[in-house]
Amino acid sequence: MWIGITLSDNLPKKWVVDCTKVGRGKPALQYLSRYLYRGVLPDKEIINVTQDEVTFRYKDSNTKQTQIRTLATLKFLWLIIQHVIPKGFRRVRDYGLLADANRKKLKEVQHLLAILLGCALPEIDTVRTKAIKLCACCKQPMQFMGIKKTLNFSMQFD
Repeated sequence: MWIGITLSDNLPKKWVVDCTKVGRGKPALQYLSRYLYRGVLPDKEIINVTQDEVTFRYKDSNTKQTQIRTLATLKFLWLIIQHVIPKGFRRVRDYGLLADANRKKLKEVQHLLAILLGCALPEIDTVRTKAIKLCACCKQPMQFMGIKKTLNFSMQFD
């Protein structure tokens, strides 16, 4: 059934969809956590950056071997940008009762199941506690001061 929804003309015409079976339960969760919440290329895999070139390490999907590749800076940036999802899209979408629009209905179903099964729903702690990291030397709580990240190159675009 056609519902008359069209996509914007500036969106890609070709898509890559990964439908690999990764298992159920914990194996699926481990796979998704690695895939969904990481960058395209971790900083540690970038070996060298100059004004003209970027050298990086990656794992070849065919051979499963680590490869090293050097690209012109603009080609490297283009390669990275290919992995950015267009505005308004999500990597993973929940359907049915897990969709955001059905959050209230999901709670109702959970309460009904709890009543039918004769068990109580766990109380959710609404107060979030902060993780306390202890110093390896003195064992005292450390205080977060910030993150400093520097890049060792500059680019000029005409």
